[in-house]
Amino acid sequence: MSDKESKQNQPELKRALKSRHITMISLGGTIGTGLFLASGASIAQAGPGGALIAYALIGIMVYFLMTSLGEMAAYMPTSGSFSTYATEFVDPAFGFAMGWNYWYNWAITIAAEISAVTLIMKFWFPNSSSALWTVLFIIIILTFNLLSVRAYGESEYWFAMIKVATVIVFIVVSFLMIFGILGGHDPLGFENFFVGDAPFNGGFLAIFGIFLAAGFSFQGTELLGITAGETDDPGKNIPIAVRSVFWRILLFYILAILAIGLLIPYTDSRLLSEDVAVSPFTLVFDKLGIAFAASVMNAIILTAMLSAGNSGLYASSRMLWQLAVDGKAPKIFAKLSKRGIPVYALLATLAVGCLAFLSSFFGDGAVYMWLLNASGLSGFLAWIGIAISHYRFRKAYQLQGRDLSLLPYKAKLYPFGPLFALVVCIIVIVGQNYTAFIGGSIDWYGVAVSYIGIPLFLALWIGYKIKHKTKVVSLKDYDFDK
Repeated sequence: MSDKESKQNQPELKRALKSRHITMISLGGTIGTGLFLASGASIAQAGPGGALIAYALIGIMVYFLMTSLGEMAAYMPTSGSFSTYATEFVDPAFGFAMGWNYWYNWAITIAAEISAVTLIMKFWFPNSSSALWTVLFIIIILTFNLLSVRAYGESEYWFAMIKVATVIVFIVVSFLMIFGILGGHDPLGFENFFVGDAPFNGGFLAIFGIFLAAGFSFQGTELLGITAGETDDPGKNIPIAVRSVFWRILLFYILAILAIGLLIPYTDSRLLSEDVAVSPFTLVFDKLGIAFAASVMNAIILTAMLSAGNSGLYASSRMLWQLAVDGKAPKIFAKLSKRGIPVYALLATLAVGCLAFLSSFFGDGAVYMWLLNASGLSGFLAWIGIAISHYRFRKAYQLQGRDLSLLPYKAKLYPFGPLFALVVCIIVIVGQNYTAFIGGSIDWYGVAVSYIGIPLFLALWIGYKIKHKTKVVSLKDYDFDK
């Protein structure tokens, strides 16, 4: 804990999150619109086989990121998470940029989720006002976060439980349909999997093109690093979460995408629908002939969006609070309520979430997709920071001759893990919108939407470094005992 934090004469964050909370928060934070909505477009663009490869590769990368973050979070639990680790083991300026980038990432994600919520509500109430639903859901997620960290943990636990149960039921029902046990049809087998140019439509470039969508789908896994600062026994609970969550997520994603690819031909135009109420999960239930189940699926998607907004508000407010505690954000955001809640940080973050109101004026779908793209890149930048921080954390630990067996959790395959994750993230970031540069002229609007996060991140990093004349941390001199 930093000297500035220890000197705070105010209530502290409450260590009220249990192992079951952080496991389900991390699990539920990842199962959301990326799986329920974006998976359909991924299958349409790259074919079912291409989508499986893209999600599997990103999943492997995320596994290494989780083990890297788990090692640091178990040893040094803090709500500042990778912003603090970047400050401690890379450069204070890098930590500053990491913190503000991640705050922006989740603040924009809140707006994106609320914007999408208006579309889901219009599935039932087509003539209703977007602003009405925006206000309603802002009130709901603010209430959960204002009560207590325990209230947030419990709400996310049950939100996640609903999503996990849904995915399990979907996978079971889907494979019963595939084998002809449900649906009143002959077994489909791999018939749809090999339709047209499937399973690999568009080849390597198509797979490469959906990496960002796959990466966005897995974002939220790093929430376990944020929860470390409010976990009752981080040395024990963080490793449990790391070990259990990843395999469940990967299994859910791979089996769900395989099921969709087997049941719905990638040529089905509905997979590319910009209407978020047309989920591939809903299409599968429609195929089963249960109209009521399709409405239930849309309600579950609504729950997933509410959960993502809830987690986003929690994560971004804690990051903003830690930045303020460290003197990298206005001091007002470091204030806590008697219940240990950073109220001002919550309100400031929600102010950005109100960008969702734009959906009332500029069209829900367009705003949702823009916000999705903007937050997606920020997430990859955060992952790069995790990989670099862990590489230097372990290097410093070993340079000083410390016993690795004393680490509460030890990441496997170091240094390959963080280096592999770093390289994959850089490749995806650089090439995420390569199509904007192909053709007779450059699509500058597409470039701006896709890459705006990079100059913003560099401006934060370089600007702070110039102003405060920070230096790269000396690994051999780092004080692990402070």
